[in-house]
Amino acid sequence: MIMSHLGEWTASLLTLTLLEIILGVDNLVFISVLCDGLPEEQRQKAWRLGLSAAWITRLILLFCAVWLAQLSKPLLTVFDFSISIRDLFLFSGGMFLVAKATQEIHNELESSRHAKKDGKYHSFYKVIAQIAVLDIIFSLDSVITAIGLTNQFWIMAIAITIAIIVMLFLCAPINRLIGQHPTIRMLAFSFLILIGTMLIADGLHFHIPRGYIYFAVAFSIMVESLNLAQAVKRQQR
Repeated sequence: MIMSHLGEWTASLLTLTLLEIILGVDNLVFISVLCDGLPEEQRQKAWRLGLSAAWITRLILLFCAVWLAQLSKPLLTVFDFSISIRDLFLFSGGMFLVAKATQEIHNELESSRHAKKDGKYHSFYKVIAQIAVLDIIFSLDSVITAIGLTNQFWIMAIAITIAIIVMLFLCAPINRLIGQHPTIRMLAFSFLILIGTMLIADGLHFHIPRGYIYFAVAFSIMVESLNLAQAVKRQQR
């Protein structure tokens, strides 16, 4: 009996950990993009604080699982269209992501050179506040997925913790990659716009499977990797 439960728990933990890491990719890219606008000596501290906030937020939401389920209940119904608190969260988070990514693209194209010359950077506390707000939106998806896969709180907590630890190790290389290659940085902004659009659609009850988004981004990164490899080859000649 114990062995059968142990096998079931292990399978749930592995599956949930993998899903939590995949679901955390968008949050990781957002944190890396925001931290890239900070002075280099503050970046490591910022993404550590950001991911720590994401971990705490997810654990708090797990403790409030019953309350979280209430968020999906209709708050307002107009004709046949119902609106819940979760819908409002997703819609507002999606709008924020699209607006933020669009603003960053504009700054990159129009004024980033001048900002770097003048030594101007984003405010550290403003970046942390933006990360904290978006952590709540990203955590909703993560926690709802966890609750759907298992009813064991300790499995959900361990899976989320492992996923956050993995992301802590991934954040530095992703941040470095985004900072060193402007085209990868643009891809990251485009990815955030896609995720924002998906959240808006979810808030309006149009579900877009994340697999489509991840495939499009993975394909774009593969093409860009080939371009970078070709550029390196040209320089070596």
